[in-house]
Amino acid sequence: MVAFIISQFRQSSAQLGRSRTLTFTALLVGLGVVLDALHIQLQLGPMIRVDFSFVGIALIGLLFGPVPAMTAGAAEDFLGWLVNTSSGAYFPGFTLTAILAGAIWGVMLYQRPLHWTRILSAKLCINLFLNCILNSVWLSVYYGKSFSLGVLPLRFLKNLAALPLEVLLVYAAAKLMLRVVRPNAYRT
Repeated sequence: MVAFIISQFRQSSAQLGRSRTLTFTALLVGLGVVLDALHIQLQLGPMIRVDFSFVGIALIGLLFGPVPAMTAGAAEDFLGWLVNTSSGAYFPGFTLTAILAGAIWGVMLYQRPLHWTRILSAKLCINLFLNCILNSVWLSVYYGKSFSLGVLPLRFLKNLAALPLEVLLVYAAAKLMLRVVRPNAYRT
């Protein structure tokens, strides 16, 4: 398994220099930044909202692997901060979270058959470990307050409630993207 992941990183790092990879990545990062800047999101309740910026990073991980997805995650986070003037000071911890999310998407989806269980596994890891735990640590560092375990149950519930819709969004976008990028794979 470790050898397969190392192979994925090697092959995807070779993808990073190709113009097709750079073009698709730039397009999806730009789309994510615009969606985030315009606050285009689904509000599922008073505490639950689903934005769409993660879908682009997932697609980059699917098509080009973990290294381009990690790079795209960092770029989208930083450019999103530049565009969003009300977000406060830049904090690199959130960029690290975006890089790790790109790595998870790439490792789980690159060069593997597309199946909703892989998307669920990737998004579950991202939601629980990165969005809930790691981002809670970053928020406590950012605001200079001690880390409190009291906020974790609410964050877990919010992320679990959004999970089915997020998985469905990535699955639908991935199926559509594969039909566009690899049309010969769907000939009958």
